[in-house]
Amino acid sequence: MKKIVVCDAIHQKGMDILKNESDIEVVDAVKIPKDKLLDIVEDADVVITRSSTDVDEKFLTAVKNLKAVVRAGVGVDNVDIDGCSRKGIIVMNVPTANTIAAVELTMAHLLGTARSFPAAHNHLKLDRVWKRERWYGVELCGKKLGVIGFGNIGSRVAIRAKSFGMDIVAYDPYIQPSKVTDLGMEYTENFDDILACDFITIHTPKNSETLGIIGAKEIEKMKDGVRLVNCARGGLYDEEALYNGLKSGKIAYAGVDVFSYEPATDHFLLDLENICVTPHLGANTYESQEKIAIQAAESAISAARGASFPNALNLPIKSEDIPLFVESYLQLAQKMGFLLAQLNRASIESIKIEAEGEIASFGNSLLTFALVGTLKESMGEKINYVNAEFVAKEKGIETSIEEQPVKSGYKNKISIKLTTSKGVTTIDGTVFEEDNQRIVGINGFKFDFKPKGKMIVFKNRDIPGVIAEISTILANEDVNIADFRLGRGKDGFAMAVILVDSNIDKSLIEKLNHIDACIWVEYGVI
Repeated sequence: MKKIVVCDAIHQKGMDILKNESDIEVVDAVKIPKDKLLDIVEDADVVITRSSTDVDEKFLTAVKNLKAVVRAGVGVDNVDIDGCSRKGIIVMNVPTANTIAAVELTMAHLLGTARSFPAAHNHLKLDRVWKRERWYGVELCGKKLGVIGFGNIGSRVAIRAKSFGMDIVAYDPYIQPSKVTDLGMEYTENFDDILACDFITIHTPKNSETLGIIGAKEIEKMKDGVRLVNCARGGLYDEEALYNGLKSGKIAYAGVDVFSYEPATDHFLLDLENICVTPHLGANTYESQEKIAIQAAESAISAARGASFPNALNLPIKSEDIPLFVESYLQLAQKMGFLLAQLNRASIESIKIEAEGEIASFGNSLLTFALVGTLKESMGEKINYVNAEFVAKEKGIETSIEEQPVKSGYKNKISIKLTTSKGVTTIDGTVFEEDNQRIVGINGFKFDFKPKGKMIVFKNRDIPGVIAEISTILANEDVNIADFRLGRGKDGFAMAVILVDSNIDKSLIEKLNHIDACIWVEYGVI
C-alpha cells in the first residue's frame, strides 16, 4: 500500500478518486494541527498540499519515505524546491486547472475598472445614497487593451476583450508574433506601445524580468486616466508607484487580485477609493477547485506508484546513475541556458548543444537541463525537466546535439547555441576540478568567470575610452563593479562582462546603450 497524505483541503471529487484506489492508503490530515502533522507525514509516499502547509526544512526533516509533493494549484512559494531536490523528492503542481477562472476574474476586474462597480455598489447599498451623476464610467468598446504576456490566460483574456469591441495590443517577446496577429490583434516588441493603451492587464510569471515591470517611470509614460488590472502575481506592478498613480489621478482606476505580501488586510492600496480589490480569488471557482483536486489526486496516485510525475518542477539527480562530474555539467548547462535567454530575449527558434570530451556522452541530459534554463526565463514555474523537450517541440523549437573532437584545450567543454528571431547567441562553459563551474566564452569572445551574480554584457567597437565611459556611468548611478572581464576579438570588436553588486534597471542599460562605441548591451542575473 502506498500512503498519500492530504495536508490541506481539496474538493471532494479529488478525495473520492484517491479513496477509490485499492492500492492507496489515504490519510485526511486537513484538520490535524500543523505541529502534529509532522508525525503523520513521516512515512508518507506522497503529500498533497495547498498554501496552508509549508514544505520547509522542518517538514523535510520529518519525512522518511517521501517521493513527491503535489501542490494543488499553481504557486509553489511555500515549497522548498531546492530542499526537495536534495532529498530526491519531486515537486509537482497543477498549472492549468484554474485558467478559465483566472481569465473570467480578469474580465470582472476589467469591467469593474471601467464602470466603478464596487464603489457604486457600496455607495448605494451601504451608504444608501442614490447619486447617478457621481458614477460615470467609460466603455470598453473602441478602447485599446494592452496585454502583457500572451500565454494560456493572457491570450484568452484578449479573445474575450476583443468580443467587447476592444483593440488588442500584445507584448510577449517569447512567442511567435503570428500567435497574436492570426487572431486579428496587434503584436508589438516595443513596450511603450503597451503603455500608450487605455487599459493594461498583465499575465506573466513572477521572475527577475517581470518583478516591478510597471513602475513609476512606466506609469509616467501612460495616458492620463489609464486603467490597470493585475490578476497574475503580486509585485508585477510596483505597489508604491501604483498607489501614487491612483492617488494623483494619473491612473483612473485599478483592479487588483494579488499583492506582494498576503494576506493584505492592512495594505495601503486599500485606503484608496479608485481601486477594486479581491483577496487572491483567481482560482476560486467551484469548477476550478474541482479540476485542481482531480488533477492533483491523479498526479499523486501516479507519483505514488512511480509511473510518472506530471508537471514535475524538478527531478532528483541520482548520483549513483551518473559519474560525479556530470552533475556539475548539468547544472552548468541550465545556468548557461538561463543566461542565454536573458542575453537574447526573443522568440526562440532553435537550441543546439555542442560537447567535447567525455561529457559528450550525456548530450540528451545536457539538452534537457539547457532547455529548462532557457525556457524558465519566459515560462517560470510551467517548465520542468519532464516537459521541457515536449514544450520545445510544441513551440516549434528545433533542438540538436553534436559531439565534437577535443580541440579547445579543455578536457570537457559544452557550448549552447541559442537562435531566436533576433539572432544567434552562443555561450561556452567548462568545469574545473569537481564543481568549479566556469563560463569561458560568449559569441566567440574568450572569458573565464563563474556563472553567478548580476552581470552586464557589453559588446563594443574596440577603441580607447570605452571602459572609462562604462565605469563613469555606473559610478554616477552608485553601482559598484565587483568584477570586470574583457574579451577582445580580431575583428576590431570587444566584449565586457561586468559583475555588479546591485540590480540594474532599464534606464541605466539605455545610458550604456548610448555610448558611441556600443554595439549592444544586455543585463542578466544567474
